[in-house]
Amino acid sequence: MKKIGVLLHGNGVFDGSEIHESVFALLAIAEVGAEAICFAPNVNQHHVLNHITGQEMTETRNVLVESARIARGNIKDIVDVNADELDGLVMPGGFGTAKNITKWAFEGPSGSILESVKTLILTLVRHGKPIAGLCMSPTTIAKALEGTEFHAHLSVGTTEEASPYDIAAISAGMESIGQVAEMASVREVAVDKDLKIITAPCYMMEASIVEVRENIKLAIEKLISLA
Repeated sequence: MKKIGVLLHGNGVFDGSEIHESVFALLAIAEVGAEAICFAPNVNQHHVLNHITGQEMTETRNVLVESARIARGNIKDIVDVNADELDGLVMPGGFGTAKNITKWAFEGPSGSILESVKTLILTLVRHGKPIAGLCMSPTTIAKALEGTEFHAHLSVGTTEEASPYDIAAISAGMESIGQVAEMASVREVAVDKDLKIITAPCYMMEASIVEVRENIKLAIEKLISLA
């Protein structure tokens, strides 16, 4: 049975992991007969947002503890994960990836990235193990590969269809740190065959929950075929 890592970064689209995308990823992994290994950084969230009002709340939450809600408690600290034990990695979206793992949401491509995440992504790429980046997570892959010999083809969506986000600006940001931005709709995935990196737009586009589910299923099936 293939073991697929699932990198979480909180619980909730605006300050952590996108819950629909995380659950659909876990479901798709199970459907292909693989085992999901959930993990997250043991750090505090950048901030906590009220998901009704969008307002910042005066409290502190831990990324690993919040991610455990999605994983039903079966989760590891990322520093305890050995890349040799994984056959691939799935990175659900949500703004936690751009707030808690990188600072892309605040500083764009010039922001920092957690060293533990960068190390894991680089190790997997160097060992030829596939990675699926969903939604906003391709920006985290871009940061991990910045300054290396790797120039991945990545997609956060397409400018040809409706999106709640500035796809052109995000794509330009990934290119500014050495990656190659591609356009893909929510009905497609972008595949870098050389680096075995699959990216799926998901909720970066104006998409229904059914479309997001199908987009993730397509990405996971492709990941397993490359594992």
